[in-house]
Amino acid sequence: MSRPDRAPSDHPQIATPRIGVLIANLGTPDATDYWSMRRYLSEFLSDKRVIDYPAWKWQPLLQGIILSKRPFTSGANYRLIWNNEANESPMMTITKRQVAALSAEAQRRWGDQVMVDFCMRYGNPSTPDVVERMVKAGCQRIVFLPLYPQYAGATTATANDQFFRALMTQKWQPAARTVPAYFDREDYIDALANSVTQALGGRIPQRLVASYHGMPKRYLMEGDPYHCQCQKTSRLLQARLGWPDGVIDTTFQSVFGTEEWLRPYTVQHVAELAKQGVTDIAVISPAFAADCIETLEEIQGEIREAYEHAGGKDFTYIPCLNDNPDHIAMLANLIGENLSGWI
Repeated sequence: MSRPDRAPSDHPQIATPRIGVLIANLGTPDATDYWSMRRYLSEFLSDKRVIDYPAWKWQPLLQGIILSKRPFTSGANYRLIWNNEANESPMMTITKRQVAALSAEAQRRWGDQVMVDFCMRYGNPSTPDVVERMVKAGCQRIVFLPLYPQYAGATTATANDQFFRALMTQKWQPAARTVPAYFDREDYIDALANSVTQALGGRIPQRLVASYHGMPKRYLMEGDPYHCQCQKTSRLLQARLGWPDGVIDTTFQSVFGTEEWLRPYTVQHVAELAKQGVTDIAVISPAFAADCIETLEEIQGEIREAYEHAGGKDFTYIPCLNDNPDHIAMLANLIGENLSGWI
């Protein structure tokens, strides 16, 4: 902290200028009890980017029936995967490791002039709180990186929205850049392919199911590019692995509500594969940058059970890229490109 040159003695001190890199992920409840889960779910499911029904129609249903019951079931599911030692969700644990690795890489590449931190769209640490912290630390420029390889209004866009709202509260607003989706980057596809090869020991399963988080089909018809970007990621992954056509299937999980979502649904698809005599499948989640409730509980619980109940035998879950060195190197490259002209 110092005063500007030629400033009077009563001028407030100003932090040394730095560049901030703010990593953003979806979020996590603070704990698994009813009220922690209710706060988290209320914030998440009240987001108009996620559920775009009119508030007069949706909020009474959400605050009444849904949030009276769902916090209990969601809390029970989180308890199955909770990191009890750190008293936090696996997503929080993994995100901290990712940021620590990226901070070390940023220090190696750019020294002290770049500060790396993270925020969550829902829950803590909140985007406004972290933006405030970065501004106080001297970040006059911020690169905002939503950890979503494929763009969706309900993920990338709402994270950006919250970042922009946080900037609105700053007296001295930093310059800002948002990082676009990276679903077709060569180094991202390479990292996915390497994770598949390592997890499977080089063998090719009868089927690799690329399971992406779902969304209402209506969003696709209204112009959201998510479905197309997921399909392209799967195609590029197949080409990079050099596998024949028909080995990789693209599916969608985590269906919510009554309207039709993107198909095929993962839980139904793996059961159908088993009924068709497919006895060896692997499942990967290319839309998730860190393992979370949807991968650790839904895929390895509900989806695995559906496959085995229908007669399937070998089920291999391929972890998310997490803090894998290939993933960290790819993200550092992506950050470096978006720092161009600033550093």
